[in-house]
Amino acid sequence: MYKIAFFMLSFFSFMGLHAQQTAFDIDLWPNGLPNSNGIDKTQPFDDSKQNFKPSIRVFLPDAAKATGRAVVCCPGGGYSHLATGHEGYDWAQFFNERGIALIVLKYRMPHANPDVPISDAKEALRLVRENAQKWHINPKKVGIMGSSAGGHLASTISTHSDTLTAPAFQILFYPVVTFDYQYTHKGSRHGLIGENAPQELVNLYSNELQVTTKTPPAIMLLSDDDGLVVPQNSVNYYLALKKNHVKATMHIYPSGGHGWGCRENFKYHKEMMADLSAWLESFK
Repeated sequence: MYKIAFFMLSFFSFMGLHAQQTAFDIDLWPNGLPNSNGIDKTQPFDDSKQNFKPSIRVFLPDAAKATGRAVVCCPGGGYSHLATGHEGYDWAQFFNERGIALIVLKYRMPHANPDVPISDAKEALRLVRENAQKWHINPKKVGIMGSSAGGHLASTISTHSDTLTAPAFQILFYPVVTFDYQYTHKGSRHGLIGENAPQELVNLYSNELQVTTKTPPAIMLLSDDDGLVVPQNSVNYYLALKKNHVKATMHIYPSGGHGWGCRENFKYHKEMMADLSAWLESFK
């Protein structure tokens, strides 16, 4: 009896380990950083001091389930820190179950140098496409996802990239989009371009002003009562996308505030997951 119990325990432990997502990390800039935020040259990198080492964590689905699609994920954090859990790594199971690779980006904080996180995000997309064959990914089916300030980064990449480097689609959770003081999240604006940025820079990174007919399709998911990043960010972006004949979908849930990500305690978690799943199924 003891041997049977031991065998069963070992078997289920083995199965549990293999049910989890396998992940591996890759440094973005092994040959040196292309730019600096003023603190990233101080080694070693220290997450507790918001001095993040730029890297990606790759979660691949089983090769037999792989659809060829991938999502580069930009966690939020107001361009001052990173919510890598519920807005990053915790999404792996959802995407992998659907045959979609998830690549979570740990990007550097800008400290008023917008080139820093933007270059990290573009390099992440480049690396995914470079490894596409090995990772069972179609380089033309690599999208981008972001939450809050990470949503601003994702929408920036979607509106500031040429047709060869732009993502195929964008998934935006309660995103910061505009830097207009009327609607913006001030912390994100100040973190990316500084407190006294010229209007030209404000307009450049107000992404609702940068939409063209080449901007990739988008889905936006947010709460009506979000007082931190107000819904007008997404609404104005949606209108700009529609004006330029870009496919766009938006779900505004009655409540939930800000920053829920994939947390199950979000009141509309099941509805949100179903909405996102349905959108992903609407195109291949």
